[in-house]
Amino acid sequence: MLFRSLIAGILLTAGASAQLTSFPKPNYFRETFQKAKTSVELKDPVKLPDYVHDGKLELSLKDFLALVMANNTDIAIQMLSVETPKNAITRAFATWDPLASASFNSQRSVTPASDALQGASTVVTLNQPATFTYQQTLPTGTSYTAQFTGQKNTTNSGFSTFNPALNSSLSIRFAQPLLKNRGTYVNKLNLMSAKSRLRMSEYNLRANLLNMVNAAENAYWDVVSARENLKVAEGGAQVAEEFLKLSQKQLELGALSPLDIFNPERQLATAKLLVSQAQFALLQKEDALRKQISADLDPQVRKLPLVLSESADMPDTPPLDTEMEVEKALNQRPDLKSAVQNLDVDDLAIRSAKNNLLPNLSLTGLYQTQGRGGVYYQRTNVFDPSGAPSTIITSVPGGISDALDQMFGFGYPVYSFGVTLSLPIKSHQASADMADALVQKKRDALTVRTTQQQIRLDILNAVTNLEGSKEQLKLARVARDLAQKNYEAEKKKYELGTEQNQFVLQAQNDLVTAESNVVINLINVRRSVLTVLTKTGELLDERGIVVQ
Repeated sequence: MLFRSLIAGILLTAGASAQLTSFPKPNYFRETFQKAKTSVELKDPVKLPDYVHDGKLELSLKDFLALVMANNTDIAIQMLSVETPKNAITRAFATWDPLASASFNSQRSVTPASDALQGASTVVTLNQPATFTYQQTLPTGTSYTAQFTGQKNTTNSGFSTFNPALNSSLSIRFAQPLLKNRGTYVNKLNLMSAKSRLRMSEYNLRANLLNMVNAAENAYWDVVSARENLKVAEGGAQVAEEFLKLSQKQLELGALSPLDIFNPERQLATAKLLVSQAQFALLQKEDALRKQISADLDPQVRKLPLVLSESADMPDTPPLDTEMEVEKALNQRPDLKSAVQNLDVDDLAIRSAKNNLLPNLSLTGLYQTQGRGGVYYQRTNVFDPSGAPSTIITSVPGGISDALDQMFGFGYPVYSFGVTLSLPIKSHQASADMADALVQKKRDALTVRTTQQQIRLDILNAVTNLEGSKEQLKLARVARDLAQKNYEAEKKKYELGTEQNQFVLQAQNDLVTAESNVVINLINVRRSVLTVLTKTGELLDERGIVVQ
């Protein structure tokens, strides 16, 4: 059954303040103006009580890895590594974000007249312009600006025909690149690069998770190994204690010299020392295991005894096909996929550098329509040579609607077309950027090759270590069986009085060493299998871990 890798132990509340909707939706104002929440809430470890039975924390390897993926703090940190590349994709869309702007200004001025044509001895004017602008760049590279302008002018000048005068205009401007920045592909290079980098970060995340799960599983086998070593040490102490009892009985019967009793006693003391060392080593490994599942953060669980259900022994498996394992690794290793993906980023960088070398030739255009309204005054004697003020014959009321009617009647248009050219005679920066992009791609291509070579070497070493561990395990078992038989033979000869006790003691030491070697090689086989799965990139799938 598959289990998912979730960041169950951490919740970032700062992301709740992100602006997700656009103007003028109601959520836009709430998301824009609400106070940013920067607090970070850390949740307690989850699922730990589900594995507590009879006051003990019982874990199979599968259960242990499920808790690792749910609670391990380092994995939670690593899972956040893909969030920044995701935000980079959002940032890449900023190039095409529309922008609306508005402005209003009111200016009143009083100035002395400098000639009779100003219409008054002291000229008083009130100018109130308002502007509304909407601009955007399209994925094709086309940029346009739509602007509406309204203006109200009031004056005491006797020459003013409209007072107040209301003016309105609507204009649309555009610029279309013809060489540099022309076309959808070029203008989406940053977006495509951001998406490619996100895929790289996902591959890197998987590669890091491979190593973290490998370390977590090794911590599991560390505890199993320490537990088995403790059993071996306890068995050795039991054998030493039985031999001491036998020696004491022979001493009582006079079959043993009092001077020969010290060797069995020393042997037992040494065996008890090994038991003590194994016990403390087991405690250290268990503490490291609790950290992997964050049990150290739970006061109710961290003091519970650990019971690991997995055995160090495992069924024998046929030899691996090295070339087949190499092929698997070349197809599945996320670090190789990341290196290959980096070549795609390099191609996009080269295309961007090539675009920056081009001249900037653009087609520009403008269309504007305008209108005028306000109170119209018909005057006489406007240019009377005697300097008498003009006389208003009649006035026609009007307002902004007149200006808008004229503007949308399109009777007073302004339009233009043109081209602009910016020609770099020599661009050292663009040339250097292009050269750097080519060098970077060559470097990354060589990185792909060296990664492939390293993968092959990793697989060869891992398979060799696995087969070597299997063979060494077989030999260790043979040596243990022989050590057992040798100990029994030496003990029998000692009981018959044909052998001295130091030979029995040596046989005891040899038996304990042989038992320990079997345990070491059992765990080495487990670790070698784990290494092969890690180096081929199969570990997460083999352990049922799905990364989302």
